Amino acid sequence: MNANGPRRVVQRGLWFEELDTGVVYEHRPGRTITEADNVLFTTMTMNTQALHLDAAFSDSQPPFNQRLVNSMFTLSTLVGLSVAQLTQGTLVGNLGFSDIAFPKPLFHGDTMYAETVVTGKRESKSRPGEGIVTFAHTARNQHGDIVATAVRKSLLRKQPSDA
Repeated sequence: MNANGPRRVVQRGLWFEELDTGVVYEHRPGRTITEADNVLFTTMTMNTQALHLDAAFSDSQPPFNQRLVNSMFTLSTLVGLSVAQLTQGTLVGNLGFSDIAFPKPLFHGDTMYAETVVTGKRESKSRPGEGIVTFAHTARNQHGDIVATAVRKSLLRKQPSDA
């Protein structure tokens, strides 16, 4: 304790300067995907794909013979798993996504684990105090199979002088 009370630490992501290229940031805990997650996300986004919603139909369709987790939920969760460690409170905004792929599907009951590599960063030319970071995100299931990859460009804050 000091004269102003106990020292306080606020959870946040990393400032632009704290991110290093080539480092693998592992995001934990993972996220077990439930049927409720898949149905809620799918219906909230007006996606009527039977492969996500209709068990009888999906069970009869090879090659998986079961419902698939909505790939947009997979992508959203992949990015979401990185937020607390990398961008919570330091993100200005996402600039774009590219190279999105879903090499294997996720199914109800699978657990997703995510990791991110910073593949590039530069100071913003037009926005002092901010920088552009390129993240390469990878999601794996509980067996270690890659289920999603995505590249994301984001605008992040630089560390304030009083932080």
